[in-house]
Amino acid sequence: MTITPLMPVYPRCDVRPVRGEGCYLIGERGERYLDFASGIAVNALGHSHPHLIKAIQEQAATLMHVSNLYGSPQGEALAKRIVDNCFADTVFFTNSGAEAVECAIKTARRYHYANGNPQRHTLITFNNAFHGRTLGTISATNQAKMRDGFEPLLPGFAYAPFNDLDAALALIDDHTAGFLVETVQGEGGVAAGTEAFIQGLRKAADEHGLLLVLDEVQCGYGRTGKFWAHEHYGVKPDILASAKGIGGGFPLGACLATEEAAKGMVAGTHGSTYGGNPLAMAAGNAILDVMLEPGFLEHVSAMSDRLRASLSQMIPNHDHLFGELRGLGLMAGVKLKEPAVARDFVAHMRDHHGLLTVAAGENVVRILPPLVIEESHIAEAVEKMSAAARSYALPVAA
Repeated sequence: MTITPLMPVYPRCDVRPVRGEGCYLIGERGERYLDFASGIAVNALGHSHPHLIKAIQEQAATLMHVSNLYGSPQGEALAKRIVDNCFADTVFFTNSGAEAVECAIKTARRYHYANGNPQRHTLITFNNAFHGRTLGTISATNQAKMRDGFEPLLPGFAYAPFNDLDAALALIDDHTAGFLVETVQGEGGVAAGTEAFIQGLRKAADEHGLLLVLDEVQCGYGRTGKFWAHEHYGVKPDILASAKGIGGGFPLGACLATEEAAKGMVAGTHGSTYGGNPLAMAAGNAILDVMLEPGFLEHVSAMSDRLRASLSQMIPNHDHLFGELRGLGLMAGVKLKEPAVARDFVAHMRDHHGLLTVAAGENVVRILPPLVIEESHIAEAVEKMSAAARSYALPVAA
């Protein structure tokens, strides 16, 4: 067997996009797809948004990269705008979500080191978590499919069931640094944290001198109808990892922290060659220009309500196939009933009905439309999903 020029670590489908228009992707044969995957929650403004294109073009013609040896007026401007719209006092820019989580892990460990407690290095994380593909971030999950073949992994993580506050609290000991948790799990099955769980973690962190580290790479940046998912819970983290929608398709991530939590991150403790380069900052500022417009998040919230209402109305019509509706805002999940397989149904919708979605853990179909969708897109998506449910042949049980 001859290996392909692109390392074959992705089971790529036959869709080969060459162009995007708003909420649609166009393949190389001219076929159109309604994109309710959004590059896995990345294309927050859809495809080919004119303001984002203009900002990237203008910056590319001026200055793309200089390294972090020099001052960054572009980075300073974007960091200030982000700080002004969140809990944090400081931002470190990365190229990806995994790097943002890595920085968050380092920031949490360094905080206790700076306080004279280097033994407090263990983060309590949660079953079915997905924090990225680096050695550090796969060490922060207990999913065998992420870890097998990559041992030895990094020490310093303990695992509890998601949404089980008592189990998480039982893991606290003299080595605990804090909690690392997705406010809404994405890859793990589009499961939203309960109020009691998220608020309980914040309370426990305060009581024990620990840090609450949120991974909002997928659920943050407007995806749930608020700028940050944790706003739904009335809590503030100490550290937060963001990415995906923050660049709208341009590779960009960020680690956000309070001044107290970042006290150990002094000169020389962390770095990134490309992180925060002028081109990425131009993209990030363009995304914020749109997201901070009056009414943008209100529109996301309204479309979230419409999408969830439409899905809730459709699900009982196909109760042989669809189970519960999960998620928060425009991060929705529909759990399938056995013997249906989410990955197969996602392929069926894609290949036969022109609707793009994403499979997730626990046999869930993940629905992640651009944040700029209109009611017409929701109606089209639900109609396609319903038609796919009618034409989908259930696997024969073994």
